Amino acid sequence: MGEPTRFGIMGCAGIARKVSRAIKLSPNATVVAVGSRNAEKARRFIKDNGLPENTQVHGSYESLLDDPDVDAVYMPLPTSLHLRWGVAAASKGKHILLEKPTALCVAELDQILQACEMNNVQFMDGTMWMHHPRTAKMNELLRQQHSDLFGQLKMMNIIASFYAKPDFLHNNIRVMPDLDSLGALGDLGWYCIRFILWAADYCLPTTAVAFPNPVKNEAGLLLSCGASLHWDNGTVATFHCSFLAHRTFEVAVVGSKGTLTLSDFVNPFDENSAWFTFASESSFKELVDGWKPSLPTNHVVSTELPQEACMISEFSRLVGAIKDGSKRPEMKWPSISRKNQIVMDAVKDSIDKESKPVEIVA
Repeated sequence: MGEPTRFGIMGCAGIARKVSRAIKLSPNATVVAVGSRNAEKARRFIKDNGLPENTQVHGSYESLLDDPDVDAVYMPLPTSLHLRWGVAAASKGKHILLEKPTALCVAELDQILQACEMNNVQFMDGTMWMHHPRTAKMNELLRQQHSDLFGQLKMMNIIASFYAKPDFLHNNIRVMPDLDSLGALGDLGWYCIRFILWAADYCLPTTAVAFPNPVKNEAGLLLSCGASLHWDNGTVATFHCSFLAHRTFEVAVVGSKGTLTLSDFVNPFDENSAWFTFASESSFKELVDGWKPSLPTNHVVSTELPQEACMISEFSRLVGAIKDGSKRPEMKWPSISRKNQIVMDAVKDSIDKESKPVEIVA
């Protein structure tokens, strides 16, 4: 595999613990530095997460980006800081693995992506489920080897929710307008929109219509919301995301001939395997006293690495190819992130316009 990609972790957010473990598990990546606005916090993060003793401590983000031993940065900063530090990282030649949501709006993301392109660095967002082998298996059934079993995409329904405790609702950065002003839409809605786009083979919908009466906190930040997305061919998708409902991550994708469902699309119940169900050509028995086939097929997909480590491995593979001069940055990933952001912007616009339809423009 060549030399491992050397990561600097920019910020000590809770999710960075999971990703630092993923980097340790990945065969082609290693953590060489941790940066925080407080050096002691970075030092404590290194110790608490079992990182190598020689991991470099940086007491500022600037210092981390100036570290010549860092190839790439993982950036779990609040969304409001992504533009500043994403552009700064790219300008220093650091490849960027950026937590979702990628930006407050597509105009900000475009500035980050432009800086990445100008400096020949790889960009990828941190949507982990994309890299699980289950996703590739589902893709086969929907579009590739067995597309005749699914038919044409017709409708989708996605739910992403968890019941937040009072401390979260008052103190978490995801409910603070100056840090993450997109609230539940940015945190959970991002995943819903990504799955919808993935199922639609990244064909953008033409219209977004927000559900009426979204729930907001006193600062006006979204705690619960949803929307429908529409395509000119009649395909429709609905999603709901909430900090106020039981932990649910349900997906139903319905085609003209088949249906795919799963109940843990963001984070599998078991990190070593994940399942989904698929039914094709379902019908009632002659006397309508049951179904045929009686049950959908349950597909179980095992993985040697958890999905977050699969993400790190793929990102590091791309970075390695750029470092050795054999490849340029893979543009698939920034393109997908940008479409995700475009749709999220349209949903937010429809919410702000009290559920008026908003045209989605690439």
